[in-house]
Amino acid sequence: MKTLITLYAVLFGFAGFVNAQADTESLFVVLTSDDAETQMMAMVLATQSLNKDVSVRILLCSNAGDLALKGSESPIFAPADRSPKQLLMSLMDQGVRVEVCGIYLPNRDHTEADLIEGIGTAAPPEVAEFMKQEGVRYFTF
Repeated sequence: MKTLITLYAVLFGFAGFVNAQADTESLFVVLTSDDAETQMMAMVLATQSLNKDVSVRILLCSNAGDLALKGSESPIFAPADRSPKQLLMSLMDQGVRVEVCGIYLPNRDHTEADLIEGIGTAAPPEVAEFMKQEGVRYFTF
C-alpha cells in the first residue's frame, strides 16, 4: 500500500510539473518576410498556438515591419478569408505583444506615430533577456 501511495505521489507530482512547464511555454515569432503568404502562415500558426494556451510574442523586422503601419494592407487568403494584417490585429486584441525591431523605424521614413496603436519598438536588450528564458520557442519566417 505504501508503494502505491508513493507511486501516486510521484505521478501526480510529475503531472503538476508537466502542467507548470506547459504554462510557461512561449512562442516567439520573428517575421522578416514581405511575402504575404509567408506572413499569413506565420499569423495562422501564431493564432493556433495561442488557441492552445501558448503565450505568443511577435517581432516584425525588415519589410515585415510594414504590417505594423497604419495605412498598410495585405491580401485576403482562403480558407480563412482574412489577411495577415487582420490576423495580426486579432492576435493583438487577444493580448499578444507585437513590436517592430529596433532598427526598423530608424532606417525608414516612418516614426512611431505611423505604427498601429499598441505596436511598439523592441529594445534589443529586453528582447535578448526574453529570448534566453527557458521555455521560449523560436519561430522565424
